[in-house]
Amino acid sequence: MADANSMTRSEAIAALTKSGERYELQEFEINGVPVRVFKNAPTSLRALYEETRSDEPFIVYDDERLTFADAYRDSARIANVLVHQYGVAKGDRVAISMRNYPEWILAFAAATSVGAIAVAMNSMWQPEEMEYGLADCGAKLLFADQERLDMLPQFEKSLGVRAIAVRPTKANDGAADLTQLLDDVGDVDMPPADLTPEDDAMIVYTSGSTGQPKGVVSSHRNVLSALLSWELDARAGMLMTGVTPVAPRERPATLLAVPLFHATGSHAVYLSSYRAQRKTVLMYKWDPEQAAELVEREQITSFIAPAAMTGDLIREAKRTKRDLSTLLAVGGGGAHREPEQVKEIDASFKKALPNTGWGMTETNAIGTGIGGRDYLERPGSSGRVSAVLELRVVDENGTELPPGERGELLVRGTSMFRGYWDRPEINSELFDDGWFRTGDVAYLDDEGYLFIVDRIKDLIIRGGENIGCGQVEAALLLHPDVHEAAVYAVPDDRLGEEVGATVYGSETLDTEALRKSLHEHLARFAVPRYFRLSAEPLPRTASGKIFKRQLREEAIAAMAADAEQVSV
Repeated sequence: MADANSMTRSEAIAALTKSGERYELQEFEINGVPVRVFKNAPTSLRALYEETRSDEPFIVYDDERLTFADAYRDSARIANVLVHQYGVAKGDRVAISMRNYPEWILAFAAATSVGAIAVAMNSMWQPEEMEYGLADCGAKLLFADQERLDMLPQFEKSLGVRAIAVRPTKANDGAADLTQLLDDVGDVDMPPADLTPEDDAMIVYTSGSTGQPKGVVSSHRNVLSALLSWELDARAGMLMTGVTPVAPRERPATLLAVPLFHATGSHAVYLSSYRAQRKTVLMYKWDPEQAAELVEREQITSFIAPAAMTGDLIREAKRTKRDLSTLLAVGGGGAHREPEQVKEIDASFKKALPNTGWGMTETNAIGTGIGGRDYLERPGSSGRVSAVLELRVVDENGTELPPGERGELLVRGTSMFRGYWDRPEINSELFDDGWFRTGDVAYLDDEGYLFIVDRIKDLIIRGGENIGCGQVEAALLLHPDVHEAAVYAVPDDRLGEEVGATVYGSETLDTEALRKSLHEHLARFAVPRYFRLSAEPLPRTASGKIFKRQLREEAIAAMAADAEQVSV
């Protein structure tokens, strides 16, 4: 219920984080950088799991249901397998590559509970990319479903990684069946582990503007700081609107439709559910009709996903007669949401208010946030900064710019990752006194609202997936008929951006054959949807670089002309 004692955001944050409060913040120094930390945060992810055991429903997948206590029990069984049968020790990397099965969550909790580093691998990778990721992180063990297990014979011997099969559909040489392993364990306690907040907890691979994906390494404190920051922002929002927290009529329930290997899925949806005691309903893959069915059946109260998926649900809400009235929040992240969709969320669901934010894998998915009426009034903004982070917009010389002026966005704070795995040269280039260069062009207004306007990095964001143009160009140039290639983003109504490419090559170059060859080297989402063949060498700037902006503009103009012809 509302009262007259509403506050400004700074007043609300100050009230909630002062001495003696649940979200009390203290000054702390990590690696020489001053940061703000939550005094009362769990000391590790293991502590988070232990403190939130209950008989409340936690994981729902098809007809399978686990409570928080069930999940902890099963994680402890897996942890015993890791330690006693595979010799996993503190700091060892345990990779997870599979669909959104309950075992993803259980394996992650087991690995992080015993001090191993959980590696959330992109399950859409092709064998070449999967081999690279496993070799790069030096994985000791891999949890994989059948789709991923089928890739292993191509490189398993060269890596020497051992595999545990999750929900196998056939016999897999050299891979032990998880179910059989657990049948021999029984009910056991979680193995002991000596963990500190600064210990590495997880690695998530993210595509950069050039080269191979990089492993983003985060500590237990980094991850937990993000989780508590979302809680703090929610409480602050209540104080700002004069709302007194009351017990919700519906039990909190969320729909996990984004992949768990994304920080949105692992952090904002899965890990945030522990302290909220929130039921998490897992989807094998995205299907708008099934999503609407699950919202109605499971009484879903929140849905967080990129704009393409929330747009799909909006269209399904308009088309279907299903009752989606339990939805209270429809959030976004990972890709820009058009202002019109912000309004449609407000109009399409009876109670749900839109929200979004800016964050990176490197910030553990948190950064800024905005929601409700605030978002409806500023649909182009990504919100205001988390209490454990700082933002700065600088010019080319590193000088901080005043409000309203555009420059590169820098971020620093407690949820920031500690660095890229085994990439000291990149870390030294992108970090300066704790400030991380995001590669985003942005500005802050007079009230501290962030507006992302462009990217410095040569990066495409397709429905929340980061695609490095350099990696796609390198794959194109592997084809013997390709002489030059330029990859760029083109606009797409559903996904925000799609992958476009202009290629110059021999007279025998065939786009369908080229596309087929790319599937051997790239994940499906990274293969260009739009191809343009150039009869001449690609245009170059005075410095000798391919004039990519010109090629992109030509491609967009050609797409618009084609669309106009179709409509006529």
